[in-house]
Amino acid sequence: MHIGKSSGGWCFSLHVIPESGINTLLDWYNEIAKGGVIKNEYDEIITVDELRGIIQNRGREKDWNKPPYMYDSWAEFHRLNNSEKGPNGLLRHKIDNRHCVGHGEGTWDLITGEFS
Repeated sequence: MHIGKSSGGWCFSLHVIPESGINTLLDWYNEIAKGGVIKNEYDEIITVDELRGIIQNRGREKDWNKPPYMYDSWAEFHRLNNSEKGPNGLLRHKIDNRHCVGHGEGTWDLITGEFS
């Protein structure tokens, strides 16, 4: 099962799978507690504590007064990237109830569908 995606500068994209009863980060931790191995995109085994850090301890320094490279403003960037300002200097997905169905209580978004 695919837990999610970590993209630099963004909140973690937590893969929610409602048809499997996985709708929250707690649901994922309960699923992981059943056993199995967690691997990253490089097929390396990671611990639950490492996974928690990747999902819940994200952040960066961000100057929100300066528009991103190649954009006239943050408003333009957010409109074109379906994003919004998130916690800890991160970007987060805008809730559209199709792809992003919610924001976690911290530095993760709840994302449905297929991941690449």
